[in-house]
Amino acid sequence: MKKLILSTCLLLLSTSGFAAESCSNKTIVGQIETIHIKELNTNYEARIDTGAATTSIHATNIQIIGQDEESENMRNHLGDTVKFTTYNEDGEATQHTSRIIKVSKIRNAQGVERRYAVRMHLEFDGKDKKVAVNLRDRSKLDYKLLIGRNWLEGDYLVDVEKNAE
Repeated sequence: MKKLILSTCLLLLSTSGFAAESCSNKTIVGQIETIHIKELNTNYEARIDTGAATTSIHATNIQIIGQDEESENMRNHLGDTVKFTTYNEDGEATQHTSRIIKVSKIRNAQGVERRYAVRMHLEFDGKDKKVAVNLRDRSKLDYKLLIGRNWLEGDYLVDVEKNAE
């Protein structure tokens, strides 16, 4: 199956008029994969979402360290330290403290919201990749980790049939 996908990818790239970028050095991922987050020493069943620009993790009890109350403008906290609790789909809780690297403006079905992002090492299939991860309450969602294009880019191809049931 892997050879078929790689062959199809190369054929499509070569016939599309674009320069054929090699697909052979990319890892194939399915719609759902187990991702290990190094900083948390925890595995997550992650939903792979090519429509999401940034990876997002379930986070609750988000607190800015050293601040009595959060600023109205979330960007005022860039570089500050944030502490949060996260749970994977098995209910395993982990607390984590990290530096806020950016504040993202996210558009979704609920409207527009701003989220803090921290850097995390995500491991899959023996490879480790450090990316920005948005903090969001995903308690009502099946997957507590959503993998976005910032993790996929350059290293992974998505095969939606790979782990289809």
